[in-house]
Amino acid sequence: MATDVVIRSALPAESDVVAQLFRLTVRRCLPYLPDLHSPEEDSTFFRDRLFPEHQVWVAAGERILGYCAFREGWVQHLYVHPDACGKGIGSALLSKAMEVNDELRLWVFQRNQRAIHFYEAKGFRLLEMTDGHANEEKEPDALYLWSRRVGPGPSNGSDQLS
Repeated sequence: MATDVVIRSALPAESDVVAQLFRLTVRRCLPYLPDLHSPEEDSTFFRDRLFPEHQVWVAAGERILGYCAFREGWVQHLYVHPDACGKGIGSALLSKAMEVNDELRLWVFQRNQRAIHFYEAKGFRLLEMTDGHANEEKEPDALYLWSRRVGPGPSNGSDQLS
């Protein structure tokens, strides 16, 4: 990871910047997802729901390059700016969630193969695949589990996720 990037707890006042990073990353890395919400709705969700209900950590240098939002047992979001992928930012952010949880679950879209490879390299194991009927995007997804008791899987150094 770049030496000028710091992993730190996000400030509530940064919720709009994090929402903008989310939107940009999804548009560039997951273009198959429908655009269901306006930028204003994203900002409201991040400010009123995501930040109050989760620990949110950011990778910050001159600007915020990635973030991870998690709560007990779940990773809700892990996004890295497309221009910053492959630099260890995703690994550093995920490590924060793994430090304070013995088990973590997360959902990932089946088409997001970069993220799937990343999570599997970190020791996450597939629990369930769905046709997407239960998610807002109606996109096939997969539920993954990481457990400290099982231990991490082999690392391939891949950090290309969105």
